[in-house]
Order: sequence, then structure tokens, then C-alpha cells
Amino acid sequence: MADKKLKITLVKSPIGAVPKHRRTVEAMGLTKMHKTVELPDNAATRGQIQQIGYMLKVEEI
Repeated sequence: MADKKLKITLVKSPIGAVPKHRRTVEAMGLTKMHKTVELPDNAATRGQIQQIGYMLKVEEI
């Protein structure tokens, strides 16, 4: 699991979301709609995905 990555894309706007969820989106490096980032597959990233999964599209690489 150390070298696995997740490809995460923002597919829903965080404009009307809970403020904590908006900050989580920013912390993941997702600044605009349809922006994709690659993050390590670890417990912290999985926790963020669980919190704001309704806004994301996640693929394992």
C-alpha cells in the first residue's frame, strides 16, 4: 500500500457544502471543478474521501 496512489477528481461544486467539507476539498489540493490530483493511498486520504466522497470521483492507480 506504500506505493499505491489514488486519482481524485472534483465533480461537484463545494459552494453550497458545509464549511468543514470546503476546507477538506482545499486541503486535498482541489481548487477547481474537474481538477484531478494524485494522492497516496493511506488512512488520512481515505478519511478525507469518506468525508467528502459525494463530491469526488476516485480511481485507484
